[in-house]
Amino acid sequence: MTDITLLLVDDHPVVRDGLRGMFATAPGFTVLGESSSGVEAVDMTFRLDPDVVLMDLRMPGGNGVDAIAELTRRGARSRVLVLTTYDTDTDTLPAIEAGATGYLLKDAPRDELLAAVRAAADGRAVLSPAVASRLFNAVRGPAAPGSEALSGREREVLALVARGTSNREIAAKLFISEATVKTHLTHIYGKLGVKDRAAAVAAGYDRGILGRP
Repeated sequence: MTDITLLLVDDHPVVRDGLRGMFATAPGFTVLGESSSGVEAVDMTFRLDPDVVLMDLRMPGGNGVDAIAELTRRGARSRVLVLTTYDTDTDTLPAIEAGATGYLLKDAPRDELLAAVRAAADGRAVLSPAVASRLFNAVRGPAAPGSEALSGREREVLALVARGTSNREIAAKLFISEATVKTHLTHIYGKLGVKDRAAAVAAGYDRGILGRP
């Protein structure tokens, strides 16, 4: 099986060294190069053609969002997985809108990061829970033919259901009552034309509400 190739982009040498060392000890990965700025990262991406670009966001000499947008504009084959310490709306939304395949925080466990890189290489979206929660609140999708569009809160509840979250856990995460969660689910079922949680999740993926499974 061919290794997943990577380009590491971060302005801190110690971070790049740590990532390179981690991937060197994990089977199935090859680091092709390193970059310390967004501008340089774009040039290196087209020169090295890695499967995945592991991209920091805030860097001198060209930030990550601009680099992602440029890679998208120029049709780069490489998938971009953001790895940063920042999870604010002003960081996450522009990065995803620019074309990032995934968004992880630097405190992610090693196994989670490795799995995220594999998923990104396959073109599957990967989001840390904190980032996903923000996006579920902010992103609105088109209504499916024959159904009403889900509200922002309904989309958030559906996304948590898709992650296997129980009603009690959803209530705790969203600071609402379990009764309110059940009400949201009833509305979701009605709008999607389904009768249970599994069917709602399937419909969510099928209609593009939840992205790709």
